[in-house]
Amino acid sequence: MSTRERILRYMLLVIGLFFIGLGIAVVKHSNLGISPISSIANVLSIKFPSLTVGTWLMFTNCLMILVQIIILKSKFKPVQLLQFPVSLILSVFTDFCLMFVTLIPCNTYIIRLLFVFASVFILALGISLTLISDTIVNVGEAFVDVFAKLLNKNFGTVKVVVDVGLVTIASILSLLFFDFKIVGIREGTIITATLTGFVVKWIIKNFKSPIIKLVTSK
Repeated sequence: MSTRERILRYMLLVIGLFFIGLGIAVVKHSNLGISPISSIANVLSIKFPSLTVGTWLMFTNCLMILVQIIILKSKFKPVQLLQFPVSLILSVFTDFCLMFVTLIPCNTYIIRLLFVFASVFILALGISLTLISDTIVNVGEAFVDVFAKLLNKNFGTVKVVVDVGLVTIASILSLLFFDFKIVGIREGTIITATLTGFVVKWIIKNFKSPIIKLVTSK
């Protein structure tokens, strides 16, 4: 791999992380929930507001890395520890994007719903770019990939299942924290949980090859 190609691949990774952070910020601003990958962090940030969503996201991502280590054991390669700094970058992007997205008016239900659907495509684009970069897989995607390979199932399909599982855990935490009320999880969370994986599958199927050609061309 040439130096140019390596640089372009890491640029894809960083751009992908930015879009993931932006997607999280957009759906949170809709006030109709948040993306599944950050649903647990969102509930925790509401319960313990002294820490930002991005900070809680970093903590939950670290737990996902530990789960990977437990499942993979000796198959967990040392290079995969780079997921920790990647998680930090994503957390910073998330909080950064939240600062600016919140300046955009989002008053009516229709506009808020449009924000949710926009976030699905933004998140899917970010996830797809990090996967296509073939460098350091973002924590959420690495977590899904472990189970996809373990079960020998399609990544996009397993992502939907994992997303639903994360939302379920976030819902249970919400019930425990807020007197049996669901807080921070609404229809926007369900929409992103059920659609993002399929959009990722579509983007990779249709755009992986041209992006790879662009990166590898001299």
